[in-house]
Amino acid sequence: MSIPMTLREYLRACDIDYEELKHPREVSTSRIAEKAHITGDQLAKAVMLHCDSGYRVAVLPSTCDADLESLSKLFNENVELASEEEIVRRFSDCDPGATTPVGQAYGLQVYVDDMLRYQSDIYFEAGDHETLLHMSGREFDRLMGDSPHGQFSRHH
Repeated sequence: MSIPMTLREYLRACDIDYEELKHPREVSTSRIAEKAHITGDQLAKAVMLHCDSGYRVAVLPSTCDADLESLSKLFNENVELASEEEIVRRFSDCDPGATTPVGQAYGLQVYVDDMLRYQSDIYFEAGDHETLLHMSGREFDRLMGDSPHGQFSRHH
């Protein structure tokens, strides 16, 4: 599979400068980072959340877990992880388990963890288990636009 059309069109519409990096099929973010010779803090992952008001996406370094209590306080509502079925339904053109952090392309509000804001380069899954997208930290900030940010992750 290649980059899902939904994501590709969104990146084009936002005029985002990125490069595609192919890698052997892999689902483990730590192994992806290792094979790509990048740090896990540079590899952004998406965590889809089921909140009282609907779905949202938290974007955080792959070396971290989402702190649901912090997110609940940030949103002022109950927060839990979305089920695999809910994720597949929303990100229908992505491979299961390869959810892209660019939730805006799928009509979702995105929240970016502050730890990603200090990275000079960001990498993330392109919606399959074989392609990473790479862009500068500045370009990633531009892609995330006005997405709210905060500290809501913790290293595992």
